[in-house]
Amino acid sequence: MKARFKYRIYPTPGQKYRLAKLFGCVRVVWNDSLAYCQEKYRSQEKKPSNCELQKQFITQAKKAENREWLSEVSVVPLQQSLNDLNQAYQNFFSSTKGKRKGRPVKPPKFKSRKSKQTARFTLRGFKIHQDKVYLAKVGKLKIVWSRDLPAAPSSVTVIKDSANRYFLSFVVEIQPEILPQTDNSVGIDLGIKTFATLSNGEKVDAPKPLKKRIEKYRKLSKSLSKKTKGSKRYEKARLRVAKFHAKLKDTRRDFLHNFSTKIIRENQTIVLEDLNVSGMVKNRKLSKAISDLGWRTFRTFLEGKAEKYGRNFRVINRWEPTSQKCSCCGFRGGKLDLQVREWECLNCGAKHDRDENAAINILVAGGQSETLNGRGGKQKTTAKVAAACETSTRRGATAR
Repeated sequence: MKARFKYRIYPTPGQKYRLAKLFGCVRVVWNDSLAYCQEKYRSQEKKPSNCELQKQFITQAKKAENREWLSEVSVVPLQQSLNDLNQAYQNFFSSTKGKRKGRPVKPPKFKSRKSKQTARFTLRGFKIHQDKVYLAKVGKLKIVWSRDLPAAPSSVTVIKDSANRYFLSFVVEIQPEILPQTDNSVGIDLGIKTFATLSNGEKVDAPKPLKKRIEKYRKLSKSLSKKTKGSKRYEKARLRVAKFHAKLKDTRRDFLHNFSTKIIRENQTIVLEDLNVSGMVKNRKLSKAISDLGWRTFRTFLEGKAEKYGRNFRVINRWEPTSQKCSCCGFRGGKLDLQVREWECLNCGAKHDRDENAAINILVAGGQSETLNGRGGKQKTTAKVAAACETSTRRGATAR
């Protein structure tokens, strides 16, 4: 399997200038080719092949007066940029024809100089030294090896994020590390107040980096809004906001990496609920809190690490009533308000913590556990029969 290893680099001012030129050339080649493909599409002509695009927008473009500066950078990332464009179109066409699983893929978009900048080199474009990495027509970049590469990389991507930080991302072929077998299985219920509640009763709180620094964020945003776009003061304020967001992202990802690794090492089977995060963030009252948690990133980490370490990862249907069903008898008591954190089963009288009960039901739905009475016997009390035997909700009424 393939994995990415990301490291921080510190280019000199001259190398930053050459990298900026490289990013600009990669962006121009992509945008010119994309505009040409869209023009062909509007005229109902066949999309040109990748070979034709490389010939026209790299080889021939270098001879043109308005694109002769393309020859000042390495040709490798320019070729890889068009390879990525071709792959993006293939993914889009496969998605529209129903050949690709998952959410629909949108057509490729134009690249902006204000967003994250990337350029990819293959084997003939870079070379690794002890404390530096050489990139063609850029030079030897100082790199901090936070961990060793497990094997020789097949490609490297140089990245500049919005906070003006530079990274190198290596693609390496690795062998899955099968961890020792364990009998432990866990169901995980994700929440807002408590990030995760496990079926064994353990609760884990999230760092919530944005919530803790919300006043600083408002101050930085207010300062940015008062600056004139395009001015030097605006760029300084924008950079402060970008660095603030980068710190939040690093804090969140560090927590998710540590927690997901702990879950993978301690359990053989992990069951998670399929949450519609993209739909939930449309709730204006909860969107900020949900975005601050990183639920989807956590699921991605679990999937990747389960494959790497030989664990079983399962996702149950999002419509499974895990919060409404009693984990002891299976009785479904109806929808609960978000403010209700504890409830009592109308059928068997068991008292439940809302999140812990949901985590147990998630584990059961994943086929990894049994309840006290077997959960799925021949007889099951319906909601109407159970409700008729309970005390009325009217004040002063007595039980029948």
